[in-house]
Formats: sequence, C-alpha cells, structure tokens
Amino acid sequence: MAVRELSPPTLLFFRTAPAALLLIPFAVRHGGIDALLRRWRWVLAYTLAELALPWLLLAHAEQQVTSSVAGLMIAAVPLIGALLYRLLGTAEHLDGRRFAGLVVGFAGVAVLASVDVSGGHLWAVAELLVVAVCYAVGPLVISRRLADLPGLGVVAASLVVTAAVYAAPALTHLPRSVSLETVGAVATLAVVCTALAFLLFFALIVEVGPARSTVITYVNPLVAVLLGVVLLGESFTAGMAAATPAAPSRKARAPCPGPTPRRSAAAPPPCPR
Repeated sequence: MAVRELSPPTLLFFRTAPAALLLIPFAVRHGGIDALLRRWRWVLAYTLAELALPWLLLAHAEQQVTSSVAGLMIAAVPLIGALLYRLLGTAEHLDGRRFAGLVVGFAGVAVLASVDVSGGHLWAVAELLVVAVCYAVGPLVISRRLADLPGLGVVAASLVVTAAVYAAPALTHLPRSVSLETVGAVATLAVVCTALAFLLFFALIVEVGPARSTVITYVNPLVAVLLGVVLLGESFTAGMAAATPAAPSRKARAPCPGPTPRRSAAAPPPCPR
C-alpha cells in the first residue's frame, strides 16, 4: 500500500525514523551504549543484513509483484538459514524430518516463482531472494557477535543508522501529496511492524536459536496472502495454493549457538513488514 505513492528510500526513512524515536528512550534506559560503540562494525553489519538492504529491495520488488507473491517468496528464509548455519558448523541441530520440511517449503516457493511470476518480474524475484538471504544472515550476526549486548540498544542503533542513510534521498524526493491510506500504512509499518515487532521478537531468538527463529517466515506467507486477497483484491491463484508452505514441527528444539543471556539478547525483526 505504501509503495503506491512513496519511493522505497522515502518509505524506509518514514518507517525507521519514528520507530527509532520510540525505541531510543528504552534503549538508553537499559544502557550498554559504550559496548555498542566498541562493536560498531558488527552493528553496521547487522543493520545492512536486516534493515538497510532487505527493506529497500523488498519495497522495490513490491512495486512490481503483489504482496502475496512477496510474502510467499520470503518463505525461503528458513531453508537458507538452516543451510547457512549447517555450513558454518553452528550448534543448531537439523535432523532429517526438519530438513525435509524445509525443502518442501522451498519447493512451494519454487512453484510460486515458476507459475505466478512472469518473465518481466524476474528482477523482482531476484531482489526477493536477496532479501531472504539477508534475513537468514541477520540472526547469525546477532548470535555470533552481538548476543551479549542489550537488544534494544542494537535495534535502536540499527534504526537510527538506517534512517540516517536514507534521510537525504527520502527528503529530496517527497511526493507532492499522499493519501490517508498511505499515511496509515506507513504508521502501521513504523509502530506495529517495526518498533513493536522488535520488542516482541527479542525473546524468541533466545528460546529457539537463530535458525529456528526464521521459521516464522512460514507464517508470514499465510498472512500476506490473506491480507492481499481480502484488503487489496489480489487474486488467489493455483500457484499460490501450491506454494503456501507449512511450518516445521516444534519438536526437538535446538539450542542457540553462542552466548544468549535472557536479559540482553537482540534479535532480528520478523519479515516482510
């Protein structure tokens, strides 16, 4: 809804700036600013992987494909994450049943790409695949390099950096007017899908580990398709029906690699948002 009237950089600025203002007071109250400054390179790496790059590509892709297709493409995150963590030798356990479930989900995404995405939108598909890779890398940065830092501090710093990066292109390309629908969409993205989503997701990566935390992207497609069809009038096609994945089993919960103190672990945001 927002990208109908706003360019991707403008959308990113007005999504991240208000969310940063909402979270900064909480981050300052929890402390840990000095530790963030000492690890600024990893904070920037996390910002690039989870916010600055994927949110830009996602917004650009959704100017060409429907929100339903975008939501279903993001379902590739769990498989990419599982393979990535396996290759890097983390402590995440990936048994045969879970791997089979991830492959089935990825096969659904492949069906969607082949059935519902035309050749003219291949660039958008490539952008969405990069988004999925970024979303898989973000939890790894958190668990390996930033797990002992205050989560609110990491998130607030990432939002501030992203807003600063996109401030110039956003403010110099403002539309002459925007509808109330666009204002409401951006406000929802900033307050609910960014600030509140970060707060709610802090504990999840501690409980289930970075790889398993990405399986929430198997719920996102269901929400994306439902809202796309009901609110935006998007078509529910045979490709979407075949591509809609099922979430893996909750059994055999895997440990989170690296230190994950319950009061200080940061986490990536649920996506797309």
